[in-house]
Amino acid sequence: MNATLSRRDILRRSAFAATGLALAGVLPSLASAADAPKKKIPIALELYSLRNELKTDFNGVIQQVGKMGYEGIEFAGYYAWDKKPKELRKLLDDSGLKCCGTHTPLITLQGDALKSTVDLHKELGNSFLICPSLSAKDAEGWANLGKRFTEIAAKLKEHGMFVGYHAHGGDFKKFGDKTSWEIFYDNAGKDVIHQIDTGNTLGGGGDPLAMIKKYPGQTKSTHIKEFGGGPEAAIGEGKIDWKPLLEAYQTVGGTEWYIIEHETSKTPITTVKKCLDNLRKMTA
Repeated sequence: MNATLSRRDILRRSAFAATGLALAGVLPSLASAADAPKKKIPIALELYSLRNELKTDFNGVIQQVGKMGYEGIEFAGYYAWDKKPKELRKLLDDSGLKCCGTHTPLITLQGDALKSTVDLHKELGNSFLICPSLSAKDAEGWANLGKRFTEIAAKLKEHGMFVGYHAHGGDFKKFGDKTSWEIFYDNAGKDVIHQIDTGNTLGGGGDPLAMIKKYPGQTKSTHIKEFGGGPEAAIGEGKIDWKPLLEAYQTVGGTEWYIIEHETSKTPITTVKKCLDNLRKMTA
C-alpha cells in the first residue's frame, strides 16, 4: 500500500540461498529443481483495495471476495466491523477465506498492546503481523528499527507468529551505498517477514527481484501490485515483467501467500477480480 495519511488514520483506528544448499546436498540441483512441479501459492486480497466498499457493506464485500475465488484476505483496519473477533472469524470461514495477514501499526506490536494484538489474531487464525509504515532520519535509526523487530519476532515465536515490514517507495532512499530497506533487513534477522510490494518498490526506484534474492526465505507474504499502465491497469497490464518475479517467489522467496493489491481503480470490485484472473493465468 501507499503510505498515505488516510491509510495511516485507518490503521490507527484499528488500533538459504538455493545454490549453496544444492552444493551441500540439502536441495536438489538447480537443474532438477527447475523441472520440479511448481508449488501452489494461494492468492489473497489486501482489503485496502476495497476500502470504500467495506465501509458500507462489510459482510457483503467479504462474501463477494470469497465468491470471486480468492483464498485469503489481509486486513488493513476493520472498517465497518464492530462485532466480536469470533464473529469475524465465522464470516471468513463461511466465505471460504483465511486471514493471511494484517497491517498493524508498530505501537500495536510493542509493550502491553502486543498481547491484545496476538489474542485478536489467534482468534482470526492469522500468524503474520505486518507493520505497514516506519520512518527514521538516518542509517542508525533504520538499523535500530531492524533490531527492534528482531526482539518482536522472538516474542512472537512462542505464539507461532511472525512480524514483518511492508515496502513503500520511500524505503529505497539510500544512506551511503545501502537503501533504508536493506539497512533494516540486514539488522532484522531471518525471522522477520520481508513483505516486498512490487509496485511500491519499483515506484521508489528499488528492485523487487534483487531484494527477494538478497533475503532468501523471508518473503513469506508479498504484495502483487502492478506498476505503470495507468490507474486502471490490472496485474499483467503494466510494465512489470512478472515471469522472473514469480520464479523467484517459487524458488528462493519462501513465499506462502500472494496478496493482490490495487488502490486506484474507479471500479475496484471488477478490477480485483481481473487481477485474480490474470495472476492465476500467469501462475498456472
